[in-house]
Amino acid sequence: MEEFYAMTLVATALVLLAAFSSLIAFRFGAPLLLLFLLIGLATGVDGLGIEFSDNAFAYALGSIALAVILFDSGYGTSLQSFKLSAAPALTLATGGVLITAGFFGLVAHLLLDFSFLEGLLLGSIVASTDAAAVFFLLRIGGINIRDRVRSTLEVESGTNDPMAIFLTMALVQLLSAGEGYSGFDMDLLRLFVEQMGLGLALGLIGGALIVFVLRRISVERGLAPIFMLAMALLVFSYTGAVGGSGFLAVYVAGIYAGSQKIPASGAITRFQDGMTWLAQIVMFLVLGLLATPSQFPSILIPAVLLGLFLVFVARPLAVWACLLPFDFTQRETGFIAWVGLRGAVSILLAILPILGNLEKGQTYFNVAFIVVMISLVLQGWTIKPVARKLGLIIPPRIGAIDKLELDLPGAAHHELLAYRVVADSPVLRGERIPRWAMPSLVIRDGKSMRYQYAGRLRENDQVYLFIAPGYSKLLDRLFASKAPVAEDDSEFFGTFAISPNTRVEDLNQAYGPLSISEADRAKTVAELIAQRLGGQADYADRARLGTIVLIVRDLDETGHIASVGVSLEPVAPATNLPIFLNIRELAHAIRDYLRRQRAKAGESEK
Repeated sequence: MEEFYAMTLVATALVLLAAFSSLIAFRFGAPLLLLFLLIGLATGVDGLGIEFSDNAFAYALGSIALAVILFDSGYGTSLQSFKLSAAPALTLATGGVLITAGFFGLVAHLLLDFSFLEGLLLGSIVASTDAAAVFFLLRIGGINIRDRVRSTLEVESGTNDPMAIFLTMALVQLLSAGEGYSGFDMDLLRLFVEQMGLGLALGLIGGALIVFVLRRISVERGLAPIFMLAMALLVFSYTGAVGGSGFLAVYVAGIYAGSQKIPASGAITRFQDGMTWLAQIVMFLVLGLLATPSQFPSILIPAVLLGLFLVFVARPLAVWACLLPFDFTQRETGFIAWVGLRGAVSILLAILPILGNLEKGQTYFNVAFIVVMISLVLQGWTIKPVARKLGLIIPPRIGAIDKLELDLPGAAHHELLAYRVVADSPVLRGERIPRWAMPSLVIRDGKSMRYQYAGRLRENDQVYLFIAPGYSKLLDRLFASKAPVAEDDSEFFGTFAISPNTRVEDLNQAYGPLSISEADRAKTVAELIAQRLGGQADYADRARLGTIVLIVRDLDETGHIASVGVSLEPVAPATNLPIFLNIRELAHAIRDYLRRQRAKAGESEK
């Protein structure tokens, strides 16, 4: 019995230590997940001496933790963001994983005593980005970038794990079977279609089932998050049991459930946040405990070289190849290439060769662990500075808001919001609350009063309002402080603003010729931007029009473009090297190069 209490004491102490380490991460900007991993290393067999070598248990526990993280990642991804970034993100999640695994596998074959197939297995293990690391750094790290870029990174990190898991399992199976195994190509294709198809289908069904149960069954508010998490893990485990990708299914179920209105959504969100933090802590601690640093020196140099190759060559080349057809700028493609953090997923997959009894199983684990450490140190510590250096951090639309969404029964046709009146907010300066919002209560100095008797609102008042669903954005503006004025606002949003209803033909006459078709000339600026972006525009989106750039400066409360900035000097490229250009930019670069060559040839003939 004493042993049980001792194990519980050690486990809870490690979790508490990891939680407290977040204070260091937030204060000094350190990658928090790296700290979790280091705590596991420091207390493991080569540190404080805690011996943990149960690979099967670590893989099972890590898989459950990853399922919790992926479900919360999907739940926090809006359907609009998914639609906006689905094509580039899914291209990265499939083609990007394959290209990265191929390049990395080839170099691993050259640097290590691996066959090409063994190198390809190592490449598959480290080919996917880590959802926990990417979501943490983008959402909690305060990096405010274009929605399409952020969504592409988030959706890629949530959807590329199934591809990497599939490749790793298939290659472990092939290497375990040896030369006596035949028919692998057809089996591989069938397995791929089966896993991804079942994962997608059962994820949608599971998400619909989660929403149906929470809407139709009246459960105590505190039990609603338990129901959701249990059903999410049910979707994950059932899909895996019938031969599908449980990781893809649980992510898809999260996206579907998060896009629907369900009861107790506030309680569910808070519970999911806590469970995701716990899952990340447990997963990284366990994987850190599993490592044996004393084994690292024998493969340290090739592992470090492989890590640097992954960060600076393999990932950038894979991203560039996948994003060529999409209209990302050179700076955006470079940033997406840099945010390719490897994390717990790669270490988790590195357990599979050990479980598959491969001869070099421990070498896979040790190399993958070192590669992950390099990625977290190099990329995790520099994401915000790189985004700032590339000019991708967009100025905030509005200032700080102190807002709380309160739960109403699922059948209610209103939302209940609570705002704290902050300094310099428009409502404090006399702006009227619109008629469609129904203020009901004001809490001032700890005392509650009806809104009608509160008089003029004061700073720190808490105001409770009932509104129709979907109209909260305008109220956010009323209760927000002034947005901090950035020095480069004019550079980011252009030198002047125009109406979104301005005709493109007018711009062509003023700044042309802009090389636009007759059909485009008849459009308004807003229509042209939406067409170029392939859907609804978002704040700070850009569209190039010949020699000028159109920038979305503001949106109205319905999500339509309210103001457009015009930049007469397009953003300078991040580098003069012909890298990270999309197909259109490459075509223009080649055309300009050929023109210069013809001009030189003409001068030499004279």
